[in-house]
Amino acid sequence: MSFEVHYDKQPQKFLKTAEKDIARRLIEKIDSLFVDSPVPHGARTIVGEHGVFRVRVGDYRALYRINYQDKRIIVMKLDKRPNVYD
Repeated sequence: MSFEVHYDKQPQKFLKTAEKDIARRLIEKIDSLFVDSPVPHGARTIVGEHGVFRVRVGDYRALYRINYQDKRIIVMKLDKRPNVYD
């Protein structure tokens, strides 16, 4: 069951402005997390946000939703931990 990872505007902007090495590592890590399952080990739901999960990538957090019908993972927000929940 393979899911395609899609990045919304905020994560795209974040990755464009981040250092190239950090952006590359984040993309590789996020893509590798979802190879086997849309809810990888360590993923947690966000309290108060129906259907939103978070996954930790080093000092960064990615918030995402799963579209099972289209087999897509939509990364909605990507940032360092203190900023991602704003």
